[in-house]
Order: sequence, then structure tokens, then C-alpha cells
Amino acid sequence: MPQHLLITGANGFIGRYAVRAALARPETRIRLVRHHGAVTAPAEDRVRVVRADLADAASVAGLCRGVDTVLHCASRVGGTEAELRAVNEAGTAALVADAQRHGVHRIVYVSTAAVYGRGPFRGAEPHELAVRPASATSTTRAAAERSVLAAGGTVLRPHLVYGTGDRWVVPGLALLIRHLGAPVADTGVHSAVEVSALAEAAVGAALADPDRDLAGAHHVNHPDPVPGAVLMEAVCGALGTEGAAPLAAEQARARLRENPRALHHLDMLTADHWFASTSVWRLLGQDPGPEPARGLLGHLPWYREQLGSPVHAGR
Repeated sequence: MPQHLLITGANGFIGRYAVRAALARPETRIRLVRHHGAVTAPAEDRVRVVRADLADAASVAGLCRGVDTVLHCASRVGGTEAELRAVNEAGTAALVADAQRHGVHRIVYVSTAAVYGRGPFRGAEPHELAVRPASATSTTRAAAERSVLAAGGTVLRPHLVYGTGDRWVVPGLALLIRHLGAPVADTGVHSAVEVSALAEAAVGAALADPDRDLAGAHHVNHPDPVPGAVLMEAVCGALGTEGAAPLAAEQARARLRENPRALHHLDMLTADHWFASTSVWRLLGQDPGPEPARGLLGHLPWYREQLGSPVHAGR
């Protein structure tokens, strides 16, 4: 039976890939929600684009009318605490309320493993970890999760999401390397997922048979974690800075002592952040995508083009 899927954040990094994944399912009717910017969508009767602002409850009202399932990819990352709460916390609560009001049978929210806090984390399942967010962004995304989970929804928690369109993971590593002048040798091990694999999982969860129980939180990363040093090596390749002798973590900290933001990223890089991420792929019957070191290679041409532009860092 055809389903009517609503996707928020349709012009965001993950949302754009979710749109592609949904469009590949010709039986699905799709309602795309955007706040600003354009959404690339075919001129098909089954696709409709609507404009709404999660920070404005009035614009959210009625979004879910006639919808079977909601894939919530919209989150605010950065800004004041009030701005973050308005979108992530209050906006998600309003969306969930609208979904319940209109009889939506499943809500899937793409969240982040950052809701667990600083770490280290080594191979744990979601039910084994406490949610202890350490930033305003993560705190408000954890609040968004609570709204979704209270409604019996599905929460997806990736850690590092990379791929064409990424403005956070690889650019953040590039910023760190530029501050240090070299990569770091003794890094932690990290979970990561290629963005199209994450999007396929998100759409697969949203469109799964309504009788399947997908409620709760799930880690969505490639099952094989990757050393941070391998990620930095790939970034050095994109920057054209291969050959610089790696620094020990303490050397790197000494160089960054006047730069607290960069120190924060270094601390995240040197601590293990890997999560048990096998069960979700088995549950959905989907491919987790390439292992991260290989997957990054396919996106290096795009990263090389982008890393000459201003970069952003934050989670």
C-alpha cells in the first residue's frame, strides 16, 4: 500500500539524501518541508514542497494532515540557547503533536550520538548509555528525542556523518590540522557513517511495515569503527598536507593552549567514540555502506574543492 511520507529539513545535508532515497521508491508520495533555500525535487504529482519554520508553531500546524509517516531531519546546530530550544525542542514537540493529531503511524527522528556527552564510549548499545548532553545543541536535541520517544517514535543516533555536503566533520578536522600544522598520532577510535547509507536507513525505517516495532533509539553507523588518525590522514590528503610528522596528543594540546575551541575538538578526537551499530542494519535489512576509510575516498574530490572555503566546526 502506498505511503505518504513527510520529510523535514529537506534542503539540509542529511535531508537532501533522504529526499533522494524516498524518490527512489516510486510508490511513495512525498511532502518536503523546507525553511529556507530551494529543494531540488522532480515535478511529479507525488511530490509536494511546503514551507514551514519549526520555530513558528503556527506554520507547523497542519503539516501532517494526510501523512502516514514523518521523517524528521531538521535540527538547528549552533546559535543562542533560545534559538536552539525554539527549533529543536519546541519545534519538534509541535511537530510530534501535529503528527499525533493527524494519526501519523510512525515518526523517525535523525538525532546524534552527541546526546551522550563527552565520552569515552566503547561499543555500547543505546540502552547501556545515559543521555548526558554537554552542549546547548545536544541538550535541545535530547529534548527533541524525548518528544519523539514519548510518542512511540524511532530515534536514530549516528556519530560522525561524512560525505558530499558535509560542513562539520571533515571541515572540523581540517580546521584542527590547520591550527596544528600536522595531524595527531594518538587518537581515539570513532564510529562513522556515509551520509547516503544513513539516509537510506532513515527512509527505510520511516517506510517500514507499520506493524514492525522500530520504537526506541538506534545507533546508525558503519559497524566497523575507524581510528581518528586514519580520518586525519584522509583530511591531510584533501588539504595536500601529507608528509607532516604526526604530533603526540600532548604536543598538540600545548600548541592549542590559547585556542579553547580547537582544544575541545582535539579532546573529542583523542577519546574513543564508537558505538555498537550492527543491529539496526539487520533490523532494516539494509547495507551499512562502505567502511569509513574507504568511503571517505569517494568524497575526497568534493572535499578538496570545499576546503579552500571557510570551514565550520561544532556539534
